[in-house]
Amino acid sequence: MKIFATGAKWLFMLSLPVLLLTASIGWAANSLWLYQHGFEENGARQATGLADSELEKVATGLIGYFNSAEKDISLTVVKDGKQVNLFTPEEVIHFRDVKGLIRLNYGVLLGTLLYSLVYTGACLWGWKDRRRLARGTIGGSAIALALVLALGLGTLLDFDRLFLRFHLLAFTNEFWSAGGYMLLLFRDPFFYDATLLCAAIVAGAAIILGGAGGVYLKKQGYKPPEQCYNCRKNE
Repeated sequence: MKIFATGAKWLFMLSLPVLLLTASIGWAANSLWLYQHGFEENGARQATGLADSELEKVATGLIGYFNSAEKDISLTVVKDGKQVNLFTPEEVIHFRDVKGLIRLNYGVLLGTLLYSLVYTGACLWGWKDRRRLARGTIGGSAIALALVLALGLGTLLDFDRLFLRFHLLAFTNEFWSAGGYMLLLFRDPFFYDATLLCAAIVAGAAIILGGAGGVYLKKQGYKPPEQCYNCRKNE
């Protein structure tokens, strides 16, 4: 029983940072504000020649596609008074690959969320041990903060190299570099800002969760397990 409880606790601690990360990525993929902010900050209107209303159509179209059952994206925009197919066949294939990654992210998010809820329920109503849950939350939050620190440093020091390695690992083709509107809409600074924002969201959530766990243990007169018989017993 002790081995099972310890394993469950460690799995919860490892699941928590993954849950926070996938939640932030899921938010980013569905945030109309993020798309519009990125387009504006990185000069997408000037680069593409598309009006702001058409850029908004692009953002909503992508969000809708990522959450639809459609295999391929099909977006038309108005440019210079004419209807234009926005993406080339190579870009369409790339967005199909991106959609697959987003769906995978959803799956991991759902899995870690379900496990976290089950573990929380077991601590509260099964073991009746809120201390265990608080310690696991603090540990998972600390892991999340460490990962965010590593990601943040990598992003700040050499984002281009980090971004290139991600593409080489995540995709089986090089259509992510296909010429067309895609690279005019989504320049590297767009993803740089999005990465830092997601990291900030994860860090903020980890601080809140870990802080809540620490406050609870402090109010309960927490002592390290080796100094507290009841804590050892609960473990």
